[in-house]
Amino acid sequence: MALTLSDVDRFEAARPRLEAIAYRMLGSASEAEDAAQETYLRWQAADVERIDVPEAWLTKVLTNLCLNQLTSARTRRETYVGQWLPEPLLEGDPMLGPAETAEQRESVSYAVLVLLERLSPNERAVYVLREAFAYSHREIAAILDLSEAASQQIFHRAKKHVAQGRARAASDGGAAGGDAAAGAALGGADGGAGVEIDEAAARRVVEEFLAAATSGETGPLIKLLTSDAIAIGDGGGKVPARASAFEGALAVAKFLRGLFKPAQAKRNLVGGSPDLYAATANGSPAVVAVVDGRVFGIMCLERTREGIIAVRSQVNPDKLERATERWAAGDFGAPVLAEAL
Repeated sequence: MALTLSDVDRFEAARPRLEAIAYRMLGSASEAEDAAQETYLRWQAADVERIDVPEAWLTKVLTNLCLNQLTSARTRRETYVGQWLPEPLLEGDPMLGPAETAEQRESVSYAVLVLLERLSPNERAVYVLREAFAYSHREIAAILDLSEAASQQIFHRAKKHVAQGRARAASDGGAAGGDAAAGAALGGADGGAGVEIDEAAARRVVEEFLAAATSGETGPLIKLLTSDAIAIGDGGGKVPARASAFEGALAVAKFLRGLFKPAQAKRNLVGGSPDLYAATANGSPAVVAVVDGRVFGIMCLERTREGIIAVRSQVNPDKLERATERWAAGDFGAPVLAEAL
């Protein structure tokens, strides 16, 4: 049946929420857009007049599409070149979804998105729907064809896995790699509440970080880093990036000192000398490298009360297209460092 204008409007009103759910589940903006569009095609082909609660129907279709995607993604990521990291989203991106509560903000943080990669598809779906969008267990059970009790059990298990990631960070330091750093960024080294940050504070963090990183010395960086800090990057095989993490403040400081040292080879690689901006990505301070209006890289800085515990760099161009579009449409102020490399 052909959709009426009202039917199309109803879907378009739901699209931002659907994309925000899909992004949290998949960690990819482009895949989230594809999932929402496929949901629209299913809506277009459905007998809409027989659907009692369209919003619930759309959420169910989208969630199951994401579950299928997650299952196949696990196989693809086994052959992914280097470290797979989520696609970062810049401040104000509607795909970040609701941010009224601490749980909602935390659910889309880079740290949590890394931890969610360790959950099963069903655990991830229940966690996202419950924690980020406040669906009841009755609603989640209907979406996933589970019992209410099963939804509750899966949610508690998912929360436990996330909490264990935080606990490992507090007790094991950098030994657990990306999971440990993600957990500590959420809970802090003492297991307390995470460090929330506004735009002005994020800029101060980035300015201090870049001043240390471009000083040519490791000492200023070590002062900003926790002893168990890690640094890792995702180049997707298209841009050079270390596959395993640098671990420990000294190793990370040495890596960053070399990374921010100007060199012609780096300018050749990125197509020019990038301007470095301060921004927030997924709620965390971020260094954004821009060359001729194109976002070349986003470096997310995860912080605890003790300092920066994780530096995660996304330089895979496939995962920066949306950031480049948003950069072109927004005003992110003047660069902290112009023609930095």
